[in-house]
Formats: sequence, C-alpha cells, structure tokens
Amino acid sequence: MSFTESAQDMRDELLQLRHSLHTTPELGLHLPRTQEKVLAALDGLPLEIKTGAALSSVTAVLRGGRPGPAVLLRGDMDALPVTEKNDLPYVSQLPGQMHACGHDLHTTMLVGAARLLSARREELAGDVVFMFQPGEEGHDGAKHMIAEGVLEAAGSRPVAAYGMHVVSSMLPPGLFASRPGPIMAAADVFCVTVKGRGGHGSSPHRALDPIQAGCEMVTALQTMVTRTFDVFDPVVVTVGSFHGGSADNVIPDEARFEATVRTFSKDNRTLVKRRLVEVVRGVAAAHGLEVDASFGMGYPVTVNDDGEAAFVGRTADELFGPGRYFVSPQPIMGSEDFSYVLEEVPGAFVFLGACPPGRDPATAPYNHSPEAVFDDSVLPDGAALYASLAHARLS
Repeated sequence: MSFTESAQDMRDELLQLRHSLHTTPELGLHLPRTQEKVLAALDGLPLEIKTGAALSSVTAVLRGGRPGPAVLLRGDMDALPVTEKNDLPYVSQLPGQMHACGHDLHTTMLVGAARLLSARREELAGDVVFMFQPGEEGHDGAKHMIAEGVLEAAGSRPVAAYGMHVVSSMLPPGLFASRPGPIMAAADVFCVTVKGRGGHGSSPHRALDPIQAGCEMVTALQTMVTRTFDVFDPVVVTVGSFHGGSADNVIPDEARFEATVRTFSKDNRTLVKRRLVEVVRGVAAAHGLEVDASFGMGYPVTVNDDGEAAFVGRTADELFGPGRYFVSPQPIMGSEDFSYVLEEVPGAFVFLGACPPGRDPATAPYNHSPEAVFDDSVLPDGAALYASLAHARLS
C-alpha cells in the first residue's frame, strides 16, 4: 500500500493519541506525561530510543535496511499557557494549559511517520531520526536537543531535516504550503525603562514625566521602522506591554514597555537593534530623562534550503496529486525554533492547513487563540508526508 493508504488505516489510532495528548497538555521543557505517551506509542517499533537529560525529549533512530545517510523529522510537543474555550469531547482538562498551537497534532503525525517507516525499513538506504521536542514555545527546546546530540543521534549528521506545522486558519484544510528561503521571522525582545522624576499630576512642569516620553518613544519607533527599512525586507516592531503609574493624579518615577521585534535578514536584525536603542535614547535626552534599554535575542530566522523546499513540493505532488501544495508568495512573521536545526542542516519547514470544515480560513481563530480548533482529518496526510519525505530522500 502507499503511505497515504497505510496512514488512513491507522487513522483511529492517530486520533486517539492526539485526543489523549490534547486533554493533558504540558508546558515548557519538562513534559513527563507527554513523553510517557510518546514512548508508549513507539513501543514495539524497531527504534533506538533515547530520552533527554535536561528536558523531556525523545530521540528515536530507525536504521534502514541498507547503509546510507540520515534524515531528521521533527515534531514539537509542548502546549501554551492558555485556558481553552472550546466545547470538545477531548477539551484540555488543565486550566491555563492548552494545545492552542497544534503541537499535539505534530507529535501524533511524527508517531504515525515512525510507524509507517518502520513497516518499510528494509527499503531505506539510510537512517531516520525522529526528533520529539519539548519547549518550542519560547524555551529553546531545539537548541537544547542539539546540545544533547540529536543531530549526531544516527552516528552522522543528517543530510536533510524537515519540520511541519498545522494552522487552524489561513489555509484550507489539507493544503500544504512552503517556500524557498526565509519562511518565518526572527523574534527578539526590546525592553525599555524610562526614568524620570515623579510629581503631582496638576503640576507636570515640576516633574519629569516618563509616561509622556515613553509614549513618544513608542510612536517614534514606528516612524523609525518605516523610514529606515525597505518594505521588501520587512521589519515589525510591536509594543505589547506598557506599564507606568498607579493613580490618575500622580506622575510616576518610571515607565516600562516591551516590544517584539521581527526581522527576516541578519543585516536588518543587527541594524534594528542599534536603531531601537538610538531612538529611545534620543527621545529621553530631548526630555531630560534617562533610559535603560536592552535587546534580548530570540529565535533566528527560519530559512528553508532552496533545493529542499522544492523537494518538499515535488514529494507532496507525487503523494497527493496536484493542487495540494503551493509555494507561499511570502513568509510569515511568526517564529520557530526549528530555525536552529536549519542553521545546522539543510532542510525545509512546511505548513499544513487544519481549519475545521464549515469554517472560513480567513476568519477562523488562529493558532494560540483559546478558541483555536484543528481538524483531525489532516493527521494521516501529515504522517504520510513526513514518511514520504524521509523515504524519498533516502531512496
């Protein structure tokens, strides 16, 4: 049978695993229950399995029937600190924790791929590394797994690496999308503390108002972006947190704000860091205040290898027929720590539409929403594409 037919045959098992993972989501780098469920799902397969030391990772190696290189497939496992607002029979049982980004689907599809490839192990001219990763949501999970040796798990570094991500909106269900070059942005954090001199709200001339200066900084940062950076190499600066003061008639001593900074090129990532600091210092100096500014480096740009992105497209077309894969015209501003893997190994990251039937992908709640819902019907196809990428790459 083809991978798609074999994957459909295990559909009920995949649904059961995904629902089990969804009811008990876990956060960060330590996911003991999730790890236990993954190990149980892999039990009995001809895999060399190793668990993480500093995190609840699972690395499984499938040795092919013939010698050859290694290929890596990755699925992330962690959830988000979100309270689910859906009425589902498998709704999260843990308040404040939810698989709002679809990582339960990624984990399930990777388990499915391990089963599919294990059944055809003798056909593989090389090895497959299955990377079950905690801590994608801001915890550098991929970086930790690289430090613990996931890229050397098969004995030699992979010649290619592939990751997949479902989306609850934006794409129709079952549609795969990727592109050569940058596909997701670098995500950094800019933190600012404006230091003034407190006073009475009725007499602002006797104080040094950090709130007014901070507001001017926020506006100036947006102007700086549009006047410094080419729109065809975009930069986004969004202030998502602003705190200052405790009463309507009191000018505080300090105001603080934080911004997320998204870029697609190393040059812009370096330049925006410098320009952000210059702008807030300039505004502070103009008002006679002091300012502390820090720039926290987050995930780097996720960059697909041109050849591997084209290979993903060809493989999807051969597996599902025309019309199920398209080349995205532009990257998205989200970020991914699979970027760390792609900095070390040529590969590709691909999106899979999982918007439920009857919902408009343009308006359905997006990933990270407490109302995000993912269509289970994509599980077999995601598992089949994972397996086909490794199988075809090792043929």
